[in-house]
Amino acid sequence: MSPTPATPARQQRSPWWVAAGGGIAGTVGPGPLVLSTLGVFVLPITEETGFGRTTVTGAYSVAAVGMAIGLIIVGRLLDRFAVRHILVPSFVLFGASTALVALMPPFAPAFLVPFFLLGFFGAGTAIPFTKALISWFDNKRALAIGITAGISGLGASITPILAGHLISTFGWRPAYGVLGVLAIALSVTMILLFVRSRAERHVRGRLVEETVEDGREVRLELPGLTFAEALRTRHFWLITFGLGLVGIVVVGLQVHLVPMMSDRGLVPAQAALLLTVFGLASLVGRVLGGFIIDRVHGTVIGPLVILAPIAGILFLQPPFGSAAAAVAFIGLAFGIEWDLLALFITRYLGTRAFGQLIGLVNSVFLLGTAFGPLLLGIGYDTFGSYEPVLPFLIGTLVLCAVLIALLGPYRYPAVEGFDQVAAQDELAAAELLSEIAGNEDVPAHEEETGASDSATVR
Repeated sequence: MSPTPATPARQQRSPWWVAAGGGIAGTVGPGPLVLSTLGVFVLPITEETGFGRTTVTGAYSVAAVGMAIGLIIVGRLLDRFAVRHILVPSFVLFGASTALVALMPPFAPAFLVPFFLLGFFGAGTAIPFTKALISWFDNKRALAIGITAGISGLGASITPILAGHLISTFGWRPAYGVLGVLAIALSVTMILLFVRSRAERHVRGRLVEETVEDGREVRLELPGLTFAEALRTRHFWLITFGLGLVGIVVVGLQVHLVPMMSDRGLVPAQAALLLTVFGLASLVGRVLGGFIIDRVHGTVIGPLVILAPIAGILFLQPPFGSAAAAVAFIGLAFGIEWDLLALFITRYLGTRAFGQLIGLVNSVFLLGTAFGPLLLGIGYDTFGSYEPVLPFLIGTLVLCAVLIALLGPYRYPAVEGFDQVAAQDELAAAELLSEIAGNEDVPAHEEETGASDSATVR
């Protein structure tokens, strides 16, 4: 097959701008802009519409369902289309859906429709950034992902303040309109200025497998398993259950943290402040975790991080100082665990079908985390206390640590010097990865053997 004429190369820029631009755009994504601000909107909406709080807060669940569906679709698109061609329409439609909330009548089903849409379209505002980052970074991949996630996470601490100001000044309906416009303006600007994948060539948005530039014919094939092959490996299921169950435990603890600590003697204001401690600690964990994971094998750091919340659970007691330290420990571990998912997929399953794999796993995680708060709530209603449920949570974390420890050596370890090559000549980096992909000859059912011979590890 002859190479396909594609978009030309652009002027080279430091790949760290991709991480920064993606992080800033992420500050107006679904998590920071809508889900983190929902609590600020509850009272104004209930007072005007007469809705119960269950209806308003139920918008979170509706958005989560929409996003879970959208993630599977976006994942498939991500392996076929250019990152910008997914990000820009997704942010525009997400912002428009957010603004649409302002126009909804006081009728509960109609009110929830925009939240389903913003979740559905919001699915295309997150994982494409990760796809772009892993194309540029191999040696410092986890750090790049952690920095982008950390910057985006800062939005969750800023947007509630902004939303509160807009509500007090203009009302809740105009506030949603302004947030929707802000999402479109800031994200599209950052994406067009800074975000693109390395050596991404396309024809009207659809990715091509070969390109010719300045008489240089380059294949753009990526190493890794196909989607079907990946599903047949033990690695896929160990990653899915090993990290997915951790999310159920930690999110359950996060949601029930305030009532749990109020029951144990903290005043409500102190108990609520623990959520801020958790959020800040998880942000630190994302950046710190990226730094550590790039240097320590995932099967070493992974189990340690998963077991760390057990210490937090055991010491989650008054006074406030010790409770805050325990919560910070849990949040720090949760932030590091966030970095492990994308890294494990690329190290054990490769990048060929990264979009489909990360979309499916994230969708499962998103739906799974809904069970954490539910299980703790059922436990409390059944026993009248959270204490009988805690041993179950600890046992789950121990099981997850064992599953991650069983992953074994990386099949696709980092290529020595790749980041420097990619920063200087992205097509040279593409040729390197294409050579690794071409040399793959190990059948999927023998994937346990480990690293590819064609990759030089750090």
